[in-house]
Amino acid sequence: MAIAEACAADKVPAEVALVLSDVAEAGILQRAQERKIPVRFIPPGKFRTRLEEEAERAYVAALRAAQVDLVALAGFMRVLKAAFLEAFEGRIVNIHPSLLPSFPGLAAWKQALDHGVKVTGCTVHFVDAGVDAGPIIGQQTVPVLDDDTPEALHERIHAAEHELYPRCLAAIARGEVVIQGRRVVQAVEALKR
Repeated sequence: MAIAEACAADKVPAEVALVLSDVAEAGILQRAQERKIPVRFIPPGKFRTRLEEEAERAYVAALRAAQVDLVALAGFMRVLKAAFLEAFEGRIVNIHPSLLPSFPGLAAWKQALDHGVKVTGCTVHFVDAGVDAGPIIGQQTVPVLDDDTPEALHERIHAAEHELYPRCLAAIARGEVVIQGRRVVQAVEALKR
C-alpha cells in the first residue's frame, strides 16, 4: 500500500495496474480493492518456494493483460523461474529486509540479530535467477539496538522499506536507473530526492 499511496501522492510517476497474490486471504487484496485497484489471486500450485509452471504462465498472462511495465514484488516469497524472468527481463524488482548481499533468504532480520551486526536495513534490487542476488538499486540502514527482539527490528526495517521502495520505483519510472553488469548506476543521487 505504501507504493499505491506514493503513486496517488505523485511521489512515484506511475500507477498500480494490478495487485496479484499467491495467498487467497492476503490483506493486500482487500486494501487494494478499497482503493479501486484491480486484484487477483492466482493459486501458486503445490510447491512452497516457487510457482508451478501453469501458475507462472497465469501470472505472466495477467501482468501482460494489465499492460504492466514494471513488476514490484512485496512479500512474494517464491523464486521466479526463467519463463517469468524472461517475460519481464530487467523489469522485476524486489524489496528485501537486509543490506544485501548480507542475509539473503528468509527471516533476514532474525539472521542479522543472530549474527550480532550493529546495522542492518533493507535493499531494493532487480530480480534475477538467484535468491536475493540481483543488481542493487538502493539500500537504507536501520540500527540494531541492544535490546532488540526479532519483532521490533523487523518492524523498524518494515518502516524503512515503506520509505525506500517508493523512492526506488520513482527513480526507475523517471528513467534514472541504469544497469551496467551487476551494478546499478545513476540511482544514488536520484534516491536522495
